[in-house]
Order: sequence, then C-alpha cells, then structure tokens
Amino acid sequence: MSGRKAAVILLGGVLSVLAGSLLAQPDFGFMPDGGRQTLLRLARSSAIDLEEIARGTGTEDEWKATVAAADPDLSSDAVETLASYLAINMPAQIDTPAAAGFEELAAALPLDGKELAIENCQFCHSFFTGYLAHDRDTEGWRSVFKAPFHKELPMTEKERETFARYSAINMPIPYEKVPEDLRF
Repeated sequence: MSGRKAAVILLGGVLSVLAGSLLAQPDFGFMPDGGRQTLLRLARSSAIDLEEIARGTGTEDEWKATVAAADPDLSSDAVETLASYLAINMPAQIDTPAAAGFEELAAALPLDGKELAIENCQFCHSFFTGYLAHDRDTEGWRSVFKAPFHKELPMTEKERETFARYSAINMPIPYEKVPEDLRF
C-alpha cells in the first residue's frame, strides 16, 4: 500500500471518530420522561393498550384517571405529563392500519415535550440557562413562541402546546441534577 493511500485511510478514520464524537448526543436521562416515553413504557408492560390509546379521545382529567389506573405507582407529575400529552395529541394522526405492529404504531406517535425540547432548544442557546433552569407556568412557556427567533421554529401548534405543558410540569430541573457538561 502506498504512503498516500495509507494517509488517506488514516485521515478517514480520524475524521469518522471526530464526526462521531461531535454528533453524539448527551444523555438526557436526567430529565423527566415525556408523555410519549411514559406511554410506550406502559404499553410495553401491558398496563395499557397502545392502539386503543392512540386512537382514543379524552379530556386531560379523563386521561389522568386512565393513566393513574394503569400504573398507580406513577408520580403525580408523570401522570400529569402523560395526561396532557394524550389530551393534546390523541387521537394521533397516524396512517398505520388498525393491525399495525407495536413498533410501527409507536414510531407514528407525535413527539413529546422532552423530545421537542431536545430537538429544538439546545442548538441556539445554553440548554441549561435557556431552558432547564426556567420556572414558568404553561402560559409563560407558550409566550416563548412570541419571540421573533422562536416564531421561526418549525413546530405545529400541537407541538408548541405539548412542549409548553411538559415544560410547565417538569421545569426547572434542580441545578445538581443537570450534568456538568450541560450547565451554562
């Protein structure tokens, strides 16, 4: 093998390692689960029927009763997070057949508040000071989208409401629970 070919192979390997580390996402396990995540966990444990839920309707209070009955060990914040997700997003606008498999149906569900925050917030400003440390009610989180730079985020009204409800219930996260590399 020529020296030039070896150098190109070595450079390619170095670049792929660097690209992998640059593109790697931090672990967001410190954040409370969003509604979709909790829903899928309950469905995988057979506590609820995913297809029935995905095609169902209900008010937030009705969904709270369903969720609390499915898993009495869920925290009140987890119940509220899932119930708000369901009230906003169900029935899901899914194009899968009634007999779709679990994974196909799960993939068709709308993103939850945690997923939307991770997808939209951390690239323009500090995730900690711009999101994780804020203590706002639902209206306060809705008002975020009135700023010119947030108006441009490619999110639907349902996604904005899902984000606002998740954030009002679950933020702020105590400083010591946020990994050091995500602070400030």
